[in-house]
Amino acid sequence: MNVQVRRALLSVWDKTGLLDLAKALVSHSTELYSTGGTAAILRENGFAVKDVTELTGKPEAFGGRMKTLSYEISSGILFDRERDAAEATKLGTVPIDMVVVNLYPFAEYRDKGLALPELIEYVDIGGPTMVRAAAKNYRHVASVVSPDDYPALVKELHETGGSLSLETRTRLMRAAYRTTASYDTQIAEHLDQVANEPSRTLSFDRESTLRYGENPHQKASVLVRRGAGTKSPTELLLSGKELSYNNLLDVEAALAAVRGHGENACAIVKHGNPCGVAIGKSRARALELAWASDPVSAFGSVIAFGGRVERADVLPLMLDAEDKGKRRFVEVVVAPSFDEEALVYLATNKNLRVLPLSADAIFGAKDMRLCLGHLLVQDADDTLFTKLETKTKAPFEADVALAEMGCRVVRSIKSNAIAIVGKNEEGELLLLGMGAGQPNRVASARIAVERAHATLRATYTSNEAAFTRACAEAYVVSDAFLPFADTLEVAAAGGFRVLLQPGGSIRDAEVVAAGDARGVAVVMTETRHFRH
Repeated sequence: MNVQVRRALLSVWDKTGLLDLAKALVSHSTELYSTGGTAAILRENGFAVKDVTELTGKPEAFGGRMKTLSYEISSGILFDRERDAAEATKLGTVPIDMVVVNLYPFAEYRDKGLALPELIEYVDIGGPTMVRAAAKNYRHVASVVSPDDYPALVKELHETGGSLSLETRTRLMRAAYRTTASYDTQIAEHLDQVANEPSRTLSFDRESTLRYGENPHQKASVLVRRGAGTKSPTELLLSGKELSYNNLLDVEAALAAVRGHGENACAIVKHGNPCGVAIGKSRARALELAWASDPVSAFGSVIAFGGRVERADVLPLMLDAEDKGKRRFVEVVVAPSFDEEALVYLATNKNLRVLPLSADAIFGAKDMRLCLGHLLVQDADDTLFTKLETKTKAPFEADVALAEMGCRVVRSIKSNAIAIVGKNEEGELLLLGMGAGQPNRVASARIAVERAHATLRATYTSNEAAFTRACAEAYVVSDAFLPFADTLEVAAAGGFRVLLQPGGSIRDAEVVAAGDARGVAVVMTETRHFRH
């Protein structure tokens, strides 16, 4: 069922495309009503426009707060053209067939840092009221909220002689309610933030298509969180192929793994877990150390850097090596920023995705994830340890920097997690080996020990004494307490002599006793780092 647009009310903040739409309307004898600045622009361009006061019978008041809020305008939008026709005639109600409104840009003024008493003036009241009323009466009225819709409307008006289809009005209705819902959410989120309280609202601006989902047969997209300057990763991509669902999950994991380690840190992630992490004397050095931790897993990985990337930082990838077999295959490189020479070099591999993102921009005070169709919210895991208390008898002085590095790494590994970290002869810190996601911690420990041995054997190829010393000086870090001594036994059998764990098990004393018996320092942190 088409509806002829005989009368339209136009009141817009964003004037984009306004004149083209007005021209299309008047060409089909539509009567225009408008307010304030919108009416002024239309009149300046030769359009005959009636003021809304002709409908309301009342002047604008209270500094413009009262313009369109009225019985007359709301009635003209809301009445059912079939059921209520006689009553509307009796009341002298003037029907309005199209409402063209976009709202005060609350978010724009919020982001200018306006104090609440000033900012509240940019909360639109009349606009959402008209938009929602028109959307409710979509069978008879078109509710237009975005200039992006104008071209299609102009086309349809010309094709139909000034009417709009039910399909179009339904589409506009859906867009109207999305708009008002998002608008109210922005306001509610900001007011919660001002009150320093967690918000129960989220809003998303648009949908961005991804290459595919977890598997190629699954379609996928990312809904972009609404906010000033917020961009989808697909919009930030500097070069390379389209991003996939898994790419983004690994990018998040890589940023989590590099977070807090400083500008000269590098993390390499595969399937959601870091297989290499290092803090080097340079970012290039960190990349080399991280890659050496597990070169097999690093194939097809996502790499994150802690600081701005220059060309020298990524030369270890050997992307332009004449021997193609020496070129290191990587899916994504992510860093806070890249200089031009680095971008040119990374573009040597046309498929390599380059993404400017920083951990600080991604991770806030709260972690959120969907679960069972609901949103789980928790404080971010920002406490590395409460203390470093040695429980075993042998004297031990903790290397705080190595302990911090180990706790940062283990919090980024899926539990049950074991991370073995060490310091090389140059004083650089690196992940030697890790075990992740096993149903029991002993299995994770075995994997971590095996991987750490491989890393250290590659470094100390024929120096058994140096290998033994490196194992003894490394830190084995557990994400949670040890319920039995078996995990410690695995570490001890591998030559590792320092074990960090939160403690809190009813068998802590047994674990400490096993440490004394095997010459392993048991250091309690009192801070758990589960990552499910």
